[in-house]
Amino acid sequence: MSSPAAVLYPSSPHDISSLIRFSYTSSNPFYISPRGNGHSINGQATALDGVVINMRSLSYGHSNRINVSEANRYVDVGAEQLWIDLLHETLKYELAPKSWTDYLHLTVGGTLSVGGISGQTFRYGPQISNVFELDVITGTGKIVTCSKDQNSDLFLAVLGGMGQFGVITRARIALSQAPEKVHWIRLIYTDAITFTRDQERLISTKNQKGFDYVEGSFLVQQGLIGSGRSPEFFTDTDYDRMSQLATDHGLGGVYYIEGVVYYTEDIAAQVNQELELLLEELSYVPGYVFMQNVSYVEFLDRLHDEELTQREIGEWEVHPWLNLFVPKSRILDFDTGVIKGVLYNTSVSGTIVFYPMNRNMWDVKVSTMIPDEEIFYAFGLLSSASTGDNLKFLEEQNNKILQFCKSAGIKYKQYLPHYTTTKGWMEHFGAKWDNFLEMKLKYDPKLILSPGSTILS
Repeated sequence: MSSPAAVLYPSSPHDISSLIRFSYTSSNPFYISPRGNGHSINGQATALDGVVINMRSLSYGHSNRINVSEANRYVDVGAEQLWIDLLHETLKYELAPKSWTDYLHLTVGGTLSVGGISGQTFRYGPQISNVFELDVITGTGKIVTCSKDQNSDLFLAVLGGMGQFGVITRARIALSQAPEKVHWIRLIYTDAITFTRDQERLISTKNQKGFDYVEGSFLVQQGLIGSGRSPEFFTDTDYDRMSQLATDHGLGGVYYIEGVVYYTEDIAAQVNQELELLLEELSYVPGYVFMQNVSYVEFLDRLHDEELTQREIGEWEVHPWLNLFVPKSRILDFDTGVIKGVLYNTSVSGTIVFYPMNRNMWDVKVSTMIPDEEIFYAFGLLSSASTGDNLKFLEEQNNKILQFCKSAGIKYKQYLPHYTTTKGWMEHFGAKWDNFLEMKLKYDPKLILSPGSTILS
C-alpha cells in the first residue's frame, strides 16, 4: 500500500488551495490526493510520500455547507458532504436530487469524480448529468468556478475525471419534487433473453409512466440457500421457491428485475392502476412478483443495514469490485460467457447487477467513458473479501471476466476504471486520450493530483 507522508484536515477550501499552491511552486513538488469517505477500490485516494486531504474535515463544525434554493430547485453542497445527509436536508423542502447511487454514504465529490449511477440513470442520467456548477481547485492551487457556460473545459473534464484536473469543493445540483413513498418490486426471470428484453422495454423513452428506477440482478444459487440469504426483501419461503426454480431450470441462480414507482398519497390509487397495467406487459415467471411499500428514504438508504452487517463480519473494508459498461448488442454473449461461464457454480458472494441505460441521458463530453451504442448495460460484480486468499481468488475471477470480454471482442468500458499501464489508459480513453492529456497539462501541469489512479505512471 502506498503511504502518504501526511494528512491534511482542512477547515476551508482555502486550506486546500494553499497546500496545492505550495506543492506546485516548490522545487520538489509532492503528490496530493483528496479522500472522501474512503470507498475507492484500488487505492485511488493514496499519495505515495505526499499528502492525502481528508475532505470530510470540511464539514466539521460547519453548518452552512448545504444550501437549498427552493425557488430555483437546486442545492449548493460541499463536496465533502454525504449523499445521505444531502437527502435529509433537501427533504426539509420536499425536494431531492433526481439521480442517486445505490449506496448513499459516499461523498458528493467522490461520486461526481466517477459518474454516479443507479437505477434512476436511464431516466435522469447519471449524477454528473445533473450538475449545474462546480467550484474546483486546480493543480496550481487556483480556485475556479465552472459550468457549461463558464470555464466549460474544466467543468466537463472534472466530471468523471477521477480527481485528475482538480479538487471539487462545491457542486450545484438539480433538485425535483420528492416523492413520499415507493412501490418496490422484484420480478423473477429464468432466461436472459426475456430478462433483458423486459428491462429494455422499461427504460424505453416512450415509457414515461413506467418505473422510476430499474435495475437487473442475478442472484446466484449460493445466495438462495443458507447463510447466503439476505433478509432485507425476500422471506425464507421466497428463497426456497426461487432456489427450486433455479434447480428446475438447471440454472446457477435466478435473474430478477428490481423496479420502483414513486408516489404521494394523493395519487396512490392512480399509481396502483398504472402499475397493474405495466406488470401485465412484462414476461416474468408467473407467481414470482414480490412487492413492498416503503418510504422514499427507506428505499434510497436500503444498503446501509447491509453495510453494518458486513462490517461486523469483516467483509466490508476490502471490496475488489468489477464494474463494466457493456454494449447492448453483446449483452447476451456477455451473459453466456460470464454469468453462465466464468461465474457458473462458483462460490460468488455479493451482488451481481446488470441493467440498461440510455446513452442520450449522458453528456459524452465529460470524462466518464461509455460505449458507443444507444443502449448499454452497467455490470457490477460487487464482492467483498474477508481473507487474503479470498481476495486473490476474486481478483483472478475479475481478470477472467476481462479476458473473456477481450477474447470475445466485446468493446466494454470500465466504470470505476483501474489500469496499471499508460497503454491501458490510452485504450480506455480512445479518441479522448489527446484531450485528456491536454486538460491534464493545462490544469495539473506538474502532475501532482490523484496519483493513485496511475494514469501517467
